[in-house]
Amino acid sequence: MGIIGWIILGALAGWVAKMITKEEGGLLKNIILGIIGAVVGGGIVQLLGGSDINGFNLYSFVVAVLGAMLIIYIARAIRKK
Repeated sequence: MGIIGWIILGALAGWVAKMITKEEGGLLKNIILGIIGAVVGGGIVQLLGGSDINGFNLYSFVVAVLGAMLIIYIARAIRKK
């Protein structure tokens, strides 16, 4: 998947994760959250023995959303301290 695909997947995954967690922010934050979420989610899935993110498909999208949600929850916990 090319860089444009990663940006689109990241933006969509970040947006969905922010809607689920009721986080604030704009398009750039969506993209960053989604891309980092995809990396984190993909890493966790690989550690658990699953396959990694390998394209623009539903599996990759779900992993990216879950990873982005994890990043949001961790950031909230750090901000509260």
